[in-house]
Amino acid sequence: MNSAYLKKILLLLVTIIIVINTSAATLNVIIITDPTGTDPNGVAAGSMSFAENMFQSTFLMSRDNQFAVLSGGSGNETQRLGAIVEAVRLLKSGGTPAEAASSAGGFSGIRIVTGGPKIGAAVGGDFSAYVVTVAGDGTVTATPVSGGVAVLPAGQKGAIIHLRNTVGNPQYGTADAVRKETAVNIGKMIRDGYSATDIMGSVFEEVSIDAGEKYGGGADNLVSGITTGDMFTPQKLNDTGFPMDDPYSKVCPNDGWSIAYPAAESYSTCPIDGATLKTVYAYDALRTAITVKSQTVTVSVYGSDEPGISETTDEIVTASVKKHGYNSAEIATDLNSAIDNGLLVGVNFVEAKDINVKESSRAVGVYYKPLPDHRSSPPWNLPISSSILDILGSVQTAIGLILVVLVLFRSSLIKSFRKR
Repeated sequence: MNSAYLKKILLLLVTIIIVINTSAATLNVIIITDPTGTDPNGVAAGSMSFAENMFQSTFLMSRDNQFAVLSGGSGNETQRLGAIVEAVRLLKSGGTPAEAASSAGGFSGIRIVTGGPKIGAAVGGDFSAYVVTVAGDGTVTATPVSGGVAVLPAGQKGAIIHLRNTVGNPQYGTADAVRKETAVNIGKMIRDGYSATDIMGSVFEEVSIDAGEKYGGGADNLVSGITTGDMFTPQKLNDTGFPMDDPYSKVCPNDGWSIAYPAAESYSTCPIDGATLKTVYAYDALRTAITVKSQTVTVSVYGSDEPGISETTDEIVTASVKKHGYNSAEIATDLNSAIDNGLLVGVNFVEAKDINVKESSRAVGVYYKPLPDHRSSPPWNLPISSSILDILGSVQTAIGLILVVLVLFRSSLIKSFRKR
């Protein structure tokens, strides 16, 4: 993120702090499987919690500088914001993760976890964490750390995971055991060659199920600059995010068509080809969202915020690119077919000029025009003008009236005809 964008985010955080009750993330984790920054999935960071308002307490990511700042703790919101601002300032000015994380020490009860490709990671302030390292010979070391500053050195494969239980969580008291077990599992997966983004999905699965700190939150891919954004964060203030161990959507295994919950409850087969739909849990949806694959396509939707439009467009565009490549005309054809079939509602047909393709970055932007008067589908595109249809309609009406007259006066007309 650039400086202007960062200032806007920090201003938003200040505004949120003023108007809502605040909370802190209880899971903060950074995973580094490729400390050189070469693997597009080699560094990931994420947060979740049992607490409310997870969108305001967790992850800031800089795409330009490839670092993340995760925050939490028991201190008040003003202190947390102060620690975040100071950590970002230090990192943008060339400071190390250890220096940035140590900024939390100046704010009572606050925790900062930070890091990125090539610079390693660190945790500072008030924390109960494990530092995981994986040596060249595959040896996994998980070291418990608490308070002060703990560091995962630059150039080292490993992770930092902080986990505590939130008061009120029915699984309160599980954090110590789950923190240790998850740390060891992270190390084993790093040793076995899994990518950081893939491991992140497994961490969210294990922690959400075994420790109950399960509400998003979300995660970032720090090498490729991909984030889950607001996929799992609360839609309303003072509410919890999406439960990461719940079903998130159903997906067709053949053509990629998908539908999110709760609407997915009404579907068991794909409306396109009749195939049995696969249930995708939130932790798997997170893994997919931040993992770059050779066929990964980043789809951005503009012009409509109708429910389901963005998700369905993403699936259709991804399937179109897989079949036809980055061809704006083919993408437009496939989207229009979905509009015709009722899979996309509330938007008008698109043309090739409405599709912005950037093959080099595997990105596609779709620009919709919403339909007027709250219509769900566009008018038919017929080969004759509407004025001709009006004339034909009038003629049809006239013929109909004549037939009515003939029916009503058929007896009189028959008698008149016979007399002649």
